[in-house]
Amino acid sequence: MIKKHKHPESTEDLLPADVKPPKKSFARQLQGVLTKDTSTDVASLKRSFARHLESTLVKDAYSATQLDLYKSLAYTVRDRLVKRWVATQQAYYKQDAKRVYYLSMEYLLGRVLSNNMINLNMLDECHRAMREFGFELEKLCEMEWDAGLGNGGLGRLAACFLDSMATGELPAYGYGIRYEYGIFYQKIVNGYQVETPDNWLRYETPWEIARPEYLYPVKFGGRIHQYRDEHNILKTEWIDTAGVMAMAYDMPISGYANNTVNNLRLWAVKSTREFDLDDFNRGNYVKAVDDKQRSETISKILYPNDNVYVGKKLRLKQEYFFVSATLQDIIRRYKNTYRTFDRFPDKVAIQLNDTHPALAIPELMRILIDIECVSWDDAWEITTNTFGYTNHTIMSEALEKWPVDILEYMLPRHLQIAYEINRCFLKELHANIRGIMIDCAVCHLSKKKEKIKDYAWHIWRLWAATQSTE
Repeated sequence: MIKKHKHPESTEDLLPADVKPPKKSFARQLQGVLTKDTSTDVASLKRSFARHLESTLVKDAYSATQLDLYKSLAYTVRDRLVKRWVATQQAYYKQDAKRVYYLSMEYLLGRVLSNNMINLNMLDECHRAMREFGFELEKLCEMEWDAGLGNGGLGRLAACFLDSMATGELPAYGYGIRYEYGIFYQKIVNGYQVETPDNWLRYETPWEIARPEYLYPVKFGGRIHQYRDEHNILKTEWIDTAGVMAMAYDMPISGYANNTVNNLRLWAVKSTREFDLDDFNRGNYVKAVDDKQRSETISKILYPNDNVYVGKKLRLKQEYFFVSATLQDIIRRYKNTYRTFDRFPDKVAIQLNDTHPALAIPELMRILIDIECVSWDDAWEITTNTFGYTNHTIMSEALEKWPVDILEYMLPRHLQIAYEINRCFLKELHANIRGIMIDCAVCHLSKKKEKIKDYAWHIWRLWAATQSTE
């Protein structure tokens, strides 16, 4: 009898819990047999270039296009990054380093090939190798399609931070969304600007590595179920939800003139149901793939139009999808070393780039309280000691606001947590202002400053406002 291999029945069967570390003996043997030539002399670069053209792209000198030549060179340079990339991640684990996690909805990376050649100090050697083959390096570099992950200043700043952290040899990770389309691709037709979808992944990119083993469920909608357990502790469950899966894609971020290569992890949405065979067999061909297509709109395009209600919902879905997958990944990495969350702020620093990833705060609170059974006070202390926030402008249009009904429908537990955070803040503000009022009264009685009276009046009005809000 032939024994059949067991395959995962769905993407939910491929969660990171199934990813097991290798045995030490295997790791030593693997290191011993890795004899891949990754030196940066001209002869080695030419050998790598020819090997990738033939073995990776399955092309020869007669069929290779300019894009094939660019990809062969990119894979050649990437080979030199990979060893440093792996060694960097292993070093962070061995050193038990505190890691910085940079969360941004945008990254404007630019063309990666030339940047990596400069950082690896191999630009001149690549020039010579390509010239000896009869190619111009600059023309091959121009074949690279900019990653459609950002729009402007915010994305460029995020990319600069990643470069700086790698150059400064900081244990850092970037997190974002792997948009299928950038915001737009500009063409000039008859003197006029024409905007078309920026399909930057049409020809694939040699700089990303798919990580299907890192696949996380992300939930939306549903309702809140609260109950008391056997110890009379209030428990909360988020149930009857719909969901998608987040799959990781990694890109290397090299530091300048050092051996540090950090990681940018981007999330692509995958449907929990790829294909409904029953619908297809009944002739409902469109409905058979409808769930998959609707789910995967989340990572389809950078910044959907949020002037309409449907667009607002999609934008909110994008932001929660991003932070939910990211926090699950961060916690998985932390739990590889620690079982409790006592040292979480000592080992994890999460930096939010503008308001887009702000849902990470109630999401971490939800995970700690509802899943990890941490008390509210302890969870809030962990959260406040873990997060940092960069606000790039105070213009009202740049500070996101979400209608309560959308949040209540899509993320009911997070809205509940936000209300509780606000209540606790007002309570703390009330107590602090009462202390300030006493200090102001003492100063006024001692007649140290005449203006204290007016200041105290304004403080009193603020305190009264908190009273009415409560």
